[in-house]
Amino acid sequence: MPRNSSISADIRDARNQLGARLRDLRRAADLTGQQLADGLSWPPSKVSKLEHGSQTPSADDVRAWCRATGSERETEGVLLALDTLQTRHQEWQRVMRAGLAQVQESVARREMDVRRFRSFQPTFVPGLLQTPDYARTRMEQNALMWGKRADIDEGVVARMRRQEVLYDGARSFHFVLTEAVLLYTVCPPEVMLAQIDRLLSLSMLSNVRLGLIPFGKPFTIAPAHGFALLDERLVTFETLSAELNLAQPQEIEHYGKVFDAMALTADYDRKLRAHLHRVAEQIEQGRREFEKE
Repeated sequence: MPRNSSISADIRDARNQLGARLRDLRRAADLTGQQLADGLSWPPSKVSKLEHGSQTPSADDVRAWCRATGSERETEGVLLALDTLQTRHQEWQRVMRAGLAQVQESVARREMDVRRFRSFQPTFVPGLLQTPDYARTRMEQNALMWGKRADIDEGVVARMRRQEVLYDGARSFHFVLTEAVLLYTVCPPEVMLAQIDRLLSLSMLSNVRLGLIPFGKPFTIAPAHGFALLDERLVTFETLSAELNLAQPQEIEHYGKVFDAMALTADYDRKLRAHLHRVAEQIEQGRREFEKE
């Protein structure tokens, strides 16, 4: 897969911001780059590379920098910025080497401590809501890109196992989907009809709030891409080449506002179920007409 230039630019900008923050700490300590390098027994080129974003510091580099500049109080904040930079971009080609089942198990571990889960999806049914057949279709599509077909069965089982958290009443789940999720032909009609039945069933759970934005409803914010909010500590979303994880408070706040705007646009409860039944009838009618041809 080609590199996503917008993602690469995003990571580069984050590295530059981290470098600028380190440079500000050095200047506030009234140290030249050479003086800081001498104090840390580093080559001067390392200080320059870190400050200009051409090299990512290690956690030990950050701690040493903060000590040498007398800014230990800034250490935690700089380490958080570093952690965000290191975790925000996980290329699928690298992640998928572990296999589909292990990817799902890794996601499940991340979700285990989540008490408030929010997800907006304009294209696909979220993994926590998928039927086995829908999950299989999605994994087979991914396998075409990444060549990981060997453990699709295990991947489906692992994804279904993840869904056990939906029945934990101590957790709350809020999903917002667009009607396009149901009408895009990403799976056979019979698979989508079963998936709609699954959504109808899950919409009755007391701790699951399911909303649908029907065609014709105006968006206050354009649905650029799907994303999930895990409590108030992480935003995660997928692109064609990578998974991005954002942990900075301002990013989480931003996506929280976007989710709230999407949620206000959606229909729930009776209106939701009426939409689901209507779409199911539309899909069934289309299938009958196709079979007549």
